[in-house]
Amino acid sequence: MSNENSPQMFGSGPPVALIAGPTASGKSDLAVQLAKTRESRGLPSIIINADSAQVYADLSILSARPTEEEMAGIPHRLFGAWDGASACSAADWAVAAKAEIAHAHIAGALPILVGGTGLYIRTLLDGIAPIPPIDPVVREAVRALPVAESYAMLQVEDPGRAATLAPNDASRIARALEVIRSTGKPLAHWQAHKTGGIAGDVSLAPVILTADRAWLYERCDRRFVHMMENGAIDEVSALLARSIDPAMPVMRAIGVPEIAAFLRGETGHADAVASGQQATRNYAKRQFTWFRHQPPTQWPRTPSNHSEIPHQFEILFPKLLLT
Repeated sequence: MSNENSPQMFGSGPPVALIAGPTASGKSDLAVQLAKTRESRGLPSIIINADSAQVYADLSILSARPTEEEMAGIPHRLFGAWDGASACSAADWAVAAKAEIAHAHIAGALPILVGGTGLYIRTLLDGIAPIPPIDPVVREAVRALPVAESYAMLQVEDPGRAATLAPNDASRIARALEVIRSTGKPLAHWQAHKTGGIAGDVSLAPVILTADRAWLYERCDRRFVHMMENGAIDEVSALLARSIDPAMPVMRAIGVPEIAAFLRGETGHADAVASGQQATRNYAKRQFTWFRHQPPTQWPRTPSNHSEIPHQFEILFPKLLLT
């Protein structure tokens, strides 16, 4: 690892660390290691969750939320903060994260954001598009359309947006179509006027963990087996007993549909494990793609099979270890 890969501080406000990357890449461990290293120097830190599954109280095991032992005495915020019956949107999380960051700075602590949900991170940093409320009649009509018909209409009504979407991307196609029909302006118009982002108000020290895919996929597979053997089935059983709307994010989290199918007798145990492992690997692949293309190119990337990283904090986080 070379010094040229050392994180810069982007911005001029109070510091915020960001450790991002795909699932199972070791983000949480690295965040705690950074916080403990700072603690040994008398510098307090607070770790703030930026993972869309770990926000739900119902998903302690399947989201791989850090245990009390793994938290190692470091304050952790926004882990298990939402009940699964209430959806936590990117905007909801960003509001809560901004408040936690402000509280950390008031307390003289370094906020360490850790997670792999790109939409959460982008919303916090860049802000939210001020899209007016969608007319419920328009939304109902758009959502009732077959995806092929929606896409054909979007190609006519908002060809610029249609060109960026896959023809089978039902949710994004519907969103773009309902926005232009309800507001009279394309989604790109609203996204160009985002407000509320913190990127210009803080000094951001980001690190994106990368990984050899074979190494990461093996970790994903092992971890899902461990989850199945250590309470994930009971966790999903408890969720099903609550009769939460299947469309809610907590019911669509990685592992929940696969284990739910097993509990309903639709698949066997081995098939549930295999499908859960595949879903996890697919998610990791999507995260690889997002973190390769979406964050600024100047954000440092570093291998996450990081046995050497604890000894490289002076390179990875030079300024954050001093103030």
